[in-house]
Amino acid sequence: MISSRYLDALTTATSIEELWSLHTNRMASYGFDRLLYGFTRYRFGSSLGDPDDFVILTNHPDSYTEGFIGGGLYKHAPMTKWALENEGSCSWRAMAERIAKNSLTPEERDVVIFNLSHKVHAGYSISFRSISPRSKGAIALTARPDMVQDDVDAIWEEHGTDITVMNNIVHLKIMTLPYYGAARGLTKRQREVLEWVGDGKTTQDIATLLGLTPATVEKHLRLAREALNVETTAQAVLKAAFQNQMFVLEP
Repeated sequence: MISSRYLDALTTATSIEELWSLHTNRMASYGFDRLLYGFTRYRFGSSLGDPDDFVILTNHPDSYTEGFIGGGLYKHAPMTKWALENEGSCSWRAMAERIAKNSLTPEERDVVIFNLSHKVHAGYSISFRSISPRSKGAIALTARPDMVQDDVDAIWEEHGTDITVMNNIVHLKIMTLPYYGAARGLTKRQREVLEWVGDGKTTQDIATLLGLTPATVEKHLRLAREALNVETTAQAVLKAAFQNQMFVLEP
């Protein structure tokens, strides 16, 4: 049963790092010692968008994530495809059944072989409910190398509801915390000028409000665009808002 103390710790975490540490430790207590969480707001059709814009959290070793994420294997992973088409939780037994039926594509088989080489062979996936067709979040819970899928399914039979609830809470909490990903964090001044743009102020308005010259305001906006890796100020405002870098209280 989920303790109220643990739920309080999750919901009051002030950083992604604090939240992720709590969650990985808790999931390890159920036998899931490696987690891979992903979220995008830039899904379009069959594309998940630019990986640099993903929220990616994991405690897998670099040797795994460099191949699975950096090498693009995630695009062909059977459970990734499942997560894009479904909501809720799914035993990796579904993948084993596809292997037994020889129904995997060559690209999917390559992912399975890669996973097995890293002892990623038993676990569960949770696909979170989306409120927009452009967004999608999911987490893969990988069991300890010494466990088999029968072990995992037995754990899920007993604790699956609690595990699902905790992962849903973590997912929702991540949406409220600053996340920079491949982008650099904004400076205080860059955040201020973007916030004023978000409030509908012109460059001259912002210069007057902050006691700066219009040229200095433009410089801060340019640096903000560069930090967020976008082309326009409107895109910078949108991306900074998505990453919770604007209109947030300092921790």
